[in-house]
Amino acid sequence: MLGKKILSSATTEETEQIGRALAEELLQSGKKSAFIALYGDLGVGKTAFTRGFVSAICPAARVKSPTYTVVNEYRGGILPVFHFDMYRIDGEDDLYSTGFYDYLDSGYLLSEWSENIPFALPKERIAVTIEKSGVDTRRITLEAFE
Repeated sequence: MLGKKILSSATTEETEQIGRALAEELLQSGKKSAFIALYGDLGVGKTAFTRGFVSAICPAARVKSPTYTVVNEYRGGILPVFHFDMYRIDGEDDLYSTGFYDYLDSGYLLSEWSENIPFALPKERIAVTIEKSGVDTRRITLEAFE
């Protein structure tokens, strides 16, 4: 389906457009659920990517970082979208207490700070790595694992 793509973004809006394009590709493929593992330093655009992704599925949703709530749910669109922030997750017990495993295969799940939960990542997933490539530019790598 996706394979591997390396894209460039110079603005928040472009990062959002890349997220939206991924959501549209998944919808067109007929996939009812997918795990999107987001990687990248603080402030590189993981939430902007998610905002764009969610805009294709739940246009009325107001996307914000789930840093303190751990998960935000966006329902009422084409399919449910679950947005996790794993920044404060320290291990299996922490992850289990969030209800994370109950969300798998229930819609589209985007997980920021996926590097904190390598033990829990599904085999089938899309990895999205966002890196600074200049002062205002980002390199966004999308890679499907199946």
